[in-house]
Amino acid sequence: MHREPTSKCGQDGENQHYEVLCEAADCLTALGRTEDAAGYYRRAAELAPELAGPHVGLGVLAIQSGRLDEAVKALRTACRKDPACAEAYSGLAMIYQQRGDFHSAFDMYLKCLELDTDNLVALLGLFQTSCQMGTFGKIIHYLEAYLDRHPGDTSVLFCLATLYARDGRDGQAREALLRVLALEPEKAEAAGMLRELDTRRQAVNT
Repeated sequence: MHREPTSKCGQDGENQHYEVLCEAADCLTALGRTEDAAGYYRRAAELAPELAGPHVGLGVLAIQSGRLDEAVKALRTACRKDPACAEAYSGLAMIYQQRGDFHSAFDMYLKCLELDTDNLVALLGLFQTSCQMGTFGKIIHYLEAYLDRHPGDTSVLFCLATLYARDGRDGQAREALLRVLALEPEKAEAAGMLRELDTRRQAVNT
């Protein structure tokens, strides 16, 4: 869960109380006690009304319960209170994607990644919406940037290979698939795609 500095709350006692409330809410969320968790998040929001964290928590709970309108309201509140709250944008993106509004989902995932380039949930969400929209340029850039920092992530490597192939960049797709198979030799999807690329290349050359 997103944690902001709480110095604005004023006193150390209030800071500690805020943290306790948020940690209790996080634990209750993990235990599936959503109503109790929501109560703690609301108390934290009252104690530190300028912070976004409790509203992100309320938004996540609403998503889990299928109350998407309520989730959107909470997450937009979080964005207003902290325009750099990557988790809020990621949550909004997931809701838009679930509703089939892929352009809005794409924009929100992109905003999240601008703030947190290592957010794997947003990265894979952007990949999914890119495939659904048929636009790959921006997501390829973010996947490549992520792999510069995490070169052993085979799931992202495979996503990148898929996008290269869809974009007609077969040579780069093949190179990415070979990297996947070097790290994970039993990955059948990568082996299958590599065979398809080799078959396509042979057909072009004959």
